[in-house]
Amino acid sequence: MKKLFKSRWFKVPYYTVLYSFALYGGFLTLTYLAMKFNWTRDNGRVDVNNRYFQSMHDKYNQNFKVDSISMVKHKYEVLNRIIILNDFYPTNAQQILHVYQETRDERLVLQMLDAAALKLQKNKYFQKAMQKLNQKTASKTTGLSLFEWMNVAEWKYFKEAVSKDKKWIDSAAQVSGVEPRIIVACLVGEQVRLFNSRRERFKEYIAPLKTLALETNLSYGVTGIKENTALKIEKYLKDSTSVFYLGKKYAHLLDFDSTMNYRNNAHNDTMNVRLQRLVQYSNHYYSYLYAALFVKQIKTQWEKAGYPIDDRPEILASIFNLGYQKSVPKKYPGVGGSVFKINETEYTFGSVAYEFYFSGEMADLFPFKPKHFDWDEND
Repeated sequence: MKKLFKSRWFKVPYYTVLYSFALYGGFLTLTYLAMKFNWTRDNGRVDVNNRYFQSMHDKYNQNFKVDSISMVKHKYEVLNRIIILNDFYPTNAQQILHVYQETRDERLVLQMLDAAALKLQKNKYFQKAMQKLNQKTASKTTGLSLFEWMNVAEWKYFKEAVSKDKKWIDSAAQVSGVEPRIIVACLVGEQVRLFNSRRERFKEYIAPLKTLALETNLSYGVTGIKENTALKIEKYLKDSTSVFYLGKKYAHLLDFDSTMNYRNNAHNDTMNVRLQRLVQYSNHYYSYLYAALFVKQIKTQWEKAGYPIDDRPEILASIFNLGYQKSVPKKYPGVGGSVFKINETEYTFGSVAYEFYFSGEMADLFPFKPKHFDWDEND
């Protein structure tokens, strides 16, 4: 028997199996520690256009005049700038014009035009036309969007998928008091960053089925909620001493219903109920509700600190991406978050959310509300 244990035929398979189990055990331990201590979190960086975002915020909050003379001036500026933009990107011009016809809100539409102008900083024809509003400059037009990432094939499928989820988004918006368009802005950042990293998956599953990418590892659901973040969202709903506390009205929104079964075809059977609610194929309500409540908690924290950001979707989305630990109220917050590439061009989570929000894309499904939070449907 001793000869058998010392033989090569016994030792090689024995140590191979032994070391394999040891390596697997080490991998599981490291994965657990990474999730527990957030080693996998992307710290992100400040977007290169952060100063522009801040200057636009200041422009429309400190220097925007609303007297009758100024309003007439704003109206003509809106119309002329839409005409100029139409010479370059008719698709975007029509979207912005539609919003203006629906809202008659010059302040909002000028912000949308500024979002477009940011993308055309290096277009000398556009810049020359802007200097002479009444002089049109010949330039090649295109049926594409000036926001390049909206021209990829995946964006078309994404919009079709989101349209299917409108009822869940609107439901989450209704109970949370968060504008649906802000919820979608956060969804856009989460889904768009997967266009490159999961392109084959988009082609094989998402495009044919017209569905959203459902995350099931470390981040969960269509909005990419981490389990640790979900726990905090639930905790702050009930903690009246927290700066994130929203009030008694919201305290029980995420309570668990023991009569509900959230399992789906064994895909999420090993997950706890919290994650099972997030990882649903046909019902993404909880993905949107967790996202909406997180955004509102952040908005509440900053408001209490004297630095309201309810009208800055790019800041709300950046913090949504980075997490509670990056939510530090201050006068000049930074736009940024995770950095990702689409067609070899780099974007930040916050900049994509900003561009979508003010682009006018899908405004027919998710229109601009008079207020971003706690609006009145009769307004």
